[in-house]
Amino acid sequence: MSTLFFYTRQQFFNFKSAQTVAGFEFLSMSKLLSSQRIDGLDSDQQYFVDISSLAGFVKTNDFQLLNFEQLFGSFGENITFICDKVYETDIRYLFRYVFDDFSDIEVENEDVPVENGEKPISQTKSVKKITDLNDSELDSFFENFDARLYGHERFKEEFKGLVNSFRVFNKLGEHKILSLFLMGDSGVGKTEVARSIHKALGSKAKLAKINFGNYSSHDALNSLIGSPLGYIGSDGGELLKRVNESDIGLILIDEFEKADNAVFNYFLDVLENGKIVNSQADEYDVSGYIIVFTSNITKENFKSKISPELRSRFDYKGVFNLLTDEDKKKFVHFRVNQIISKYTELVSNDLPEKLHDIIVSEIDVSQYKNMRDLNKKIKDTFVIHLKSRRKN
Repeated sequence: MSTLFFYTRQQFFNFKSAQTVAGFEFLSMSKLLSSQRIDGLDSDQQYFVDISSLAGFVKTNDFQLLNFEQLFGSFGENITFICDKVYETDIRYLFRYVFDDFSDIEVENEDVPVENGEKPISQTKSVKKITDLNDSELDSFFENFDARLYGHERFKEEFKGLVNSFRVFNKLGEHKILSLFLMGDSGVGKTEVARSIHKALGSKAKLAKINFGNYSSHDALNSLIGSPLGYIGSDGGELLKRVNESDIGLILIDEFEKADNAVFNYFLDVLENGKIVNSQADEYDVSGYIIVFTSNITKENFKSKISPELRSRFDYKGVFNLLTDEDKKKFVHFRVNQIISKYTELVSNDLPEKLHDIIVSEIDVSQYKNMRDLNKKIKDTFVIHLKSRRKN
């Protein structure tokens, strides 16, 4: 006998937690269909498949009902179907010939006390945050960070003060997220701030980065946090995916000014509450995180583009100017040494003598305003000398 089990939103997270510990895997029907994973399911694994997303789709596309009735017959006995109880009336009728019985799930310890009546917040793995560092580790972090970020000395000093204050008031529960809004021309080091934090915290994984140049359309929020339940293909969205892939408490949002108002409002809530919530109502605790927002807008356009409510949520708002030639020279020395070190370790130590000095002497930093162009020149010069070495 096949049974469809209904759950309430209050029950779901306790139920999922308990069943995951018991060895079950949870999947949404929409994800199975969109990725064509049905045939690839492990027959030895027990699954709970959530069909909530089918309610709205089949109701408005009843000509697909026959296909879904046939589809359910292809699942094995290792599949148990579940559904959000808010769709019970429609689902019971639509799939009255698919399931032999309908029942509510039973959850032990359902009434878990949660502050303010909110549901438990998920965090899938251990994440290293700046609030976790002891005093010695914090000193090492700042030393590493300062060495990686060239120029912007005033920002470095202000950043230290922000971090020290953040660490205190985050522990008091009064400051959830440290947010930096960095403005300035392309290539002046805004994104490098996030990369330097990323490396200084010792990350071994990807930087959680979202480019909002891709989020300017009217449905941008759906791409960011996933489509609402009931839509075929709905998932958790790119934001939560990127955060879950990272191992440190840092998020980089590039070209923030290009997002639409719905995205702005979403981040207003994130900065206020310290939670990322996707369309599936999954919550991720980002208290203790640093979020770096970068933008190419000018200081004059900042107020017209970003709402007063959102502006007030940013802990730091600053303009990054072009680096001095002295800062660029320091960057060239660092970058050439970095490339030579990586090449020696990963490829070969057969390099020309004094290659570092040769490359540095051939680059006129005054010709480059953009750090990306300067970095490209460094790499091109390295390759030229590498090819010359091979010919000789």
